[in-house]
Amino acid sequence: MGLFSDFLKGSDEVEKPSKIRWIYLTENGHIEEIILQSTTKPVLIFKHSTRCGVSRMALKNFERDYDIDKTDLELYFLDILKYRELSNEVSEKFGVHHQSPQVLLIKNKSVIYHDSHYQISVETVKEALLK
Repeated sequence: MGLFSDFLKGSDEVEKPSKIRWIYLTENGHIEEIILQSTTKPVLIFKHSTRCGVSRMALKNFERDYDIDKTDLELYFLDILKYRELSNEVSEKFGVHHQSPQVLLIKNKSVIYHDSHYQISVETVKEALLK
């Protein structure tokens, strides 16, 4: 199938990030851990839909360009199809309308930056971390 095989992947297939060591967000308790953790180290949540081509492209671009030191940022990955209730909880807890794909950057218990779709970039995350 070649060219079209990526578009035909099912939602049950896990996409393996190449150079990012994601922490998979799978339980409500993780949200409280993220909030607490954000007081000592910024945290990024990447909300991803495995059925969406735009989401897949945003994730691949983000992973390709990622060059932030692991000591500067903790990275969480949320599969919104498998964990839709958790995705809704993240949106509610942080007061950010749900989008997919979407990144939320949390520092000192608050979202300091969020973006979605093709606006997601490593450079904008870096800029937000410097503020």
